[in-house]
Amino acid sequence: MSGNGLAMLAILPGIIIIIYIYKKDKVEKEPWRLILKLMFFGALSCIPASFMESVIDGAMPNYPEGSLAYALSMAFVSAAFCEELCKYAFLRFGAWRNPEFGYRFDGIVYGVAVAVGFAILENVLYVTQYGFYTGLVRAVMAVPLHAFCGVFMGIFFGAAKQAQVKGKGTLKFTLLALIVPMVIHGIYDTLAFLGNSTASIVLLAFVVLMYIVSVHFIRKFSRDDWKSGFYPETQPLSGAGGAGQEGPQGAGFGGPQGFQGAGFGSSQSSRPRGGSRQAGAGFRAYPGQIQDGKIILLCPQCHGGLRVPVGMGRVRVRCPHCGREFTELT
Repeated sequence: MSGNGLAMLAILPGIIIIIYIYKKDKVEKEPWRLILKLMFFGALSCIPASFMESVIDGAMPNYPEGSLAYALSMAFVSAAFCEELCKYAFLRFGAWRNPEFGYRFDGIVYGVAVAVGFAILENVLYVTQYGFYTGLVRAVMAVPLHAFCGVFMGIFFGAAKQAQVKGKGTLKFTLLALIVPMVIHGIYDTLAFLGNSTASIVLLAFVVLMYIVSVHFIRKFSRDDWKSGFYPETQPLSGAGGAGQEGPQGAGFGGPQGFQGAGFGSSQSSRPRGGSRQAGAGFRAYPGQIQDGKIILLCPQCHGGLRVPVGMGRVRVRCPHCGREFTELT
């Protein structure tokens, strides 16, 4: 196969994975510029990871290749620890403070983007050196392995961010964002380094299991993303103004300009997605108002407000407060 063909074989699996994850992001899709930046950061993380691995490899005892001690030390102490630590460091640097980071599933998108960036560069190096068969095997084994690690790193990375927004500790989720991918990566590499037929069969079964488990969690977090925003945007609009103040449609929104009560503008409960405003800054909102390119709609069932991109015409939306679906013109 030509050099261009091998390069495409090395890159394509990662591209397919990131497109799949992007399509599963149902609430305010992440901008491609951010995804591509994180993929680039993931590729960059190969550099410190390779340096760390070379230092650790040189310091470890010379266990015979194929032995369990060799497989465990190379898999967990060298590869899994160094690679997942570096991927997490670049993920944290590239996404933690980004204003787009506002939902749990965003963490999965970011984690997979960094993992896929790492996997693509690593795959290019392997495939150009060892050829077509290696590229074929890695397309269904090694590249998805990095993505699996990215999924679980992203789940706990998102949980850590959500905890921070709520003023809670992040250490537990940060450690899980590191340890769970390291364990997944370490098990995979241990079986690969053992290199015998039994280990190869177990490795294949492990990869199939990880496909099933990862897809399950991707679908779960994608489905539940409506109710996992860090900065609540759906709050009861009625009764939020002062007593006796009548807003649009006489619903008591605190005057014709909107309100600053128990929903939007509350220092305890509301902030627009992405943290573009500081908690406690306050801002006015009322049904039909346009803010930051989004229109505020009112749920006919629970009277909660939600923000939807403006200019999409007539759309069917689901209220993240009560789950009611309704049609509105944007």
